[in-house]
Amino acid sequence: MAVAPRREILERAKARLDRLALYPRPVRIEHVHIVVSPLLFRLPWFRRFDGYAAWWTILLRSPPTTDDDDLVCHELCHVWQMQHRPVSMPLSYLRTGYEASPYEAEAREAVEATRRLDSS
Repeated sequence: MAVAPRREILERAKARLDRLALYPRPVRIEHVHIVVSPLLFRLPWFRRFDGYAAWWTILLRSPPTTDDDDLVCHELCHVWQMQHRPVSMPLSYLRTGYEASPYEAEAREAVEATRRLDSS
C-alpha cells in the first residue's frame, strides 16, 4: 500500500465519476483539496468515518494510498452533490440521518457502478 499523490488519486476518482450521468455537469476538482486530519477523526461524530466531504474539501483519517480509490471516489461524489445541491444535500442528513440519506446511497452506488465498469 503505497501512499498515492493526492492530486493523482483525486483525478482518478473524477475519471470514475465522469462516466456517470448523475448531474448535469461533471464534478469540478480544480479547487478540491484532500486534507489528512487524524485528530479530527478522534472526535465523537467523526470516529465512525474514514473520510468526510465538506464542500471543496475531502477530509481523510490517514494519507490516501493506492487502495483508497473507492473512499476518495465516494467522498468526491459528495463534493459533486454539493456542487449541484449546496444547501439541500448537507441539510438532508438532518432530515433523514446518515444511514437513510439518499445522498449516501447515491455515493455508495456511484462507487459500485464505477468499480463494475473498471472490472468489465
